[in-house]
Amino acid sequence: MIAKINLKEQGLTETTPRLAVLKAMEANTAQHMSADDVYRYLLERDRPLPMSTVYRVLAQFEQAGIVERHSFDAERTKQVYELKDSEHHDHMICIKCRSVHEFLDPQIESRQIEIVENLGFSLTDHSLNLYGICAGCDRKDAQSEEAIKQ
Repeated sequence: MIAKINLKEQGLTETTPRLAVLKAMEANTAQHMSADDVYRYLLERDRPLPMSTVYRVLAQFEQAGIVERHSFDAERTKQVYELKDSEHHDHMICIKCRSVHEFLDPQIESRQIEIVENLGFSLTDHSLNLYGICAGCDRKDAQSEEAIKQ
């Protein structure tokens, strides 16, 4: 559950660019947005910002703990952002359509804590990204194979 974000409580002044980027992120909580996605979203709504400003605001938000940055592609070249959630979650990424699916599994979380404690490790953060083929792409592949057979 993502709570309403108050920039002042995060130590940031409410500037027009920050509010615009925050509104873009809040309007798109169902997806992970790149800086380019935020830029295009604002441009389409006649609220254009320079790309450098979008990057700067996202970096400020990351430093303030408002957003989390992820790299889901194999080369780790594309950065995407999501509003920081009060609940930790993990991700499954489709290697075909690049869709990202969030999930939370208490058993996985508890097992990770158990492993950390058994190894005498002091955990500060963690992430789990699973890569595979989503059900939608799997169905399309099966339909394509069936069409070829006929």
